Amino acid sequence: MAKNIQSLERAAAMLRLLAGGERRLGLSDIASSLGLAKGTAHGILRTLQHEGFVEQDDTSGRYQLGAELLRLGNSYLDVHELRSRALVWTDDLARSSGESTHLGVLHQRGVLIVHHVFRPDDSRQVLEVGAMQPLHSTALGKVLSAYDPVAHTEAMEAERQSFTPRTVTDPQEFDSMLDLIRARGWAADMEETWEGVAAVAAPIHDRRRMPVGAVAVTGAVERVCVDGELRPDLVASVRDCARAVSRDLGARRF
Repeated sequence: MAKNIQSLERAAAMLRLLAGGERRLGLSDIASSLGLAKGTAHGILRTLQHEGFVEQDDTSGRYQLGAELLRLGNSYLDVHELRSRALVWTDDLARSSGESTHLGVLHQRGVLIVHHVFRPDDSRQVLEVGAMQPLHSTALGKVLSAYDPVAHTEAMEAERQSFTPRTVTDPQEFDSMLDLIRARGWAADMEETWEGVAAVAAPIHDRRRMPVGAVAVTGAVERVCVDGELRPDLVASVRDCARAVSRDLGARRF
């Protein structure tokens, strides 16, 4: 059996670290997080920087993902039928809801964000395309776990980390929550992943009626909730968006 190439594994771990944490990390932070000597980490970073996968800020000396990585990612996303079919609908959803929208798919025991429409205001926002979200606590992850058998198995078998006091980690309680999601057709995240943030998501199906992704609206609790519950108009809008994308993918009776 062929052995993995250690330097490539370390480079991949470095890119995941830069993608999943703060926007910029220093050499010491990267080396410490990955258990590498500073010299080893610096050598890998220098190579990634040369290839355009990593950039270094001239002022702080910290590192971030580079434009070449985004270009490669976008070349994949551009041929992703789900994303292309959902572009107009998710734009409309963000505009009508006044909040950011996300399109996610199951990937490596989590949810990969393949499209993100900013909240339509002048606030500073960070593009989350390519980011990973957990299956068990986010609205996108929970709705995928409820409808996709593979996602369900992965969510049930994984160690469900508690991000806030509201995160559901008990297996029986989590499975019961998925039953409720299937019964009503949508999932909520009420400060279960991030304090002060709530979301609602609905599943997207293809022509075979298989779940292929999910769409969500995410925003501050005080904007998307009323009296401790998600606004009914937001729930309806997200479900309408999911049905519209499903119909464009060939699904019937949506």
